Amino acid sequence: MEFREITTFLQVAKFKSFSRAAEQLGYTQAAVTIQIKNLEKELGVHLFDRIGKQTLLTHQGRIFYEYASNIARDISQAKDALSNPEELTGTLCIGTIESVCASVFPSLLREYHRHYPKVNIKIITDSPETLLHMMDKNTLDLVYFLDKPVYNTHWIKVLEKPEDVFFVASSEHPLVQSENLSLNEVITQPFISTEKNASYRLLLEESLAEKGLELHPFLETGNTEFIINQLRHNLGVSFLPGFIVQKYLNSGSLTTLDVTDFQLQVWRQIVYHKDKWVTREMKAFLELASESL
Repeated sequence: MEFREITTFLQVAKFKSFSRAAEQLGYTQAAVTIQIKNLEKELGVHLFDRIGKQTLLTHQGRIFYEYASNIARDISQAKDALSNPEELTGTLCIGTIESVCASVFPSLLREYHRHYPKVNIKIITDSPETLLHMMDKNTLDLVYFLDKPVYNTHWIKVLEKPEDVFFVASSEHPLVQSENLSLNEVITQPFISTEKNASYRLLLEESLAEKGLELHPFLETGNTEFIINQLRHNLGVSFLPGFIVQKYLNSGSLTTLDVTDFQLQVWRQIVYHKDKWVTREMKAFLELASESL
């Protein structure tokens, strides 16, 4: 059994396609077919069912997949251990949401790049649900997101920190002088909101629905810096995590609105798949992210 055959098997299982695996590996489809047949002959089992355009693992294939994944991970670990311990030169692919990317990542990645200038970093922004699915498919190394606490037996969670979310407006907004505002008073103001797939907007809308209320923003965008800029020009009200707007609250350009009997928290969370080999690049990022809180 050759390691290249194991690698080919894992790629076919990942893409559920002999042709896509061949494209990814730089082989011909015939070469991929031969390698899988050699592996099946040596193991004495049928690893894939090819029905129409679908290529799916058999029961024996799923069993072998766990062992093959461990072999690949162990070899990756060995290569990493033998590489230059003084310098990180690999890649790091991180999934996050727009608000974290705009508020947390600029300073965090500047510091990371200062320490490890030869690491290639790729950032993917999307909804938590999409990012976690990508991580499960090994497209992302780790995911840094905001949401209610989310758990999965296939994940390792390295950060879970609660964050308050506030209704925020310019310090010159008429509602600033009002106390004990009702939810309806606030959400019927000209409202600037994050996109519908933003976790804290979803949580807000769930809370509003329980009270028979609906949010109708006049402007929606995933760019929180743009939202903050509009708020500072007194163009409406928004709903944002405290850590994103804290410096503007401190400077007095923005303020939180006093809403009666309404509190909402989200949690900053960082997770990676339990079967993922934690590279030195990942470990360095996780340490820096924890220290920066």
